[in-house]
Amino acid sequence: METDYAALMEGLQQAIPFNNHLGIKYLEIDAASGVAELPSEPRLLNHVGSQHAAGMFAAGEAASGGAFLAAFAERMGTIMPLAEGAEIRYKKLAQGPIRAIATLSADKDALLAELDEQGRVRFP
Repeated sequence: METDYAALMEGLQQAIPFNNHLGIKYLEIDAASGVAELPSEPRLLNHVGSQHAAGMFAAGEAASGGAFLAAFAERMGTIMPLAEGAEIRYKKLAQGPIRAIATLSADKDALLAELDEQGRVRFP
């Protein structure tokens, strides 16, 4: 069965109220990646007029959720995704819309085999 990534993306967009509160939109998900965008709106800016760090973090988390969902779509009824940790580095003041891109850096089949064998899997 072929995965309908457009339908997954639409469902994911509706499933996360906090992302909708921030105006984060999913732009793309596929078998190993997710792309989300945080808009540039006055209500989302920080005290110096750039994108707020928390909003940028949320965009990154949203993109990673899209990548995860796309990779494990056929198992979503039986697994519970939980973030174990995160790290973010800010390189400069962020102006305008922020596009976050997350990629699954491990082999999907190996991850699924580990999930089947151990009942859980950790991956970056």
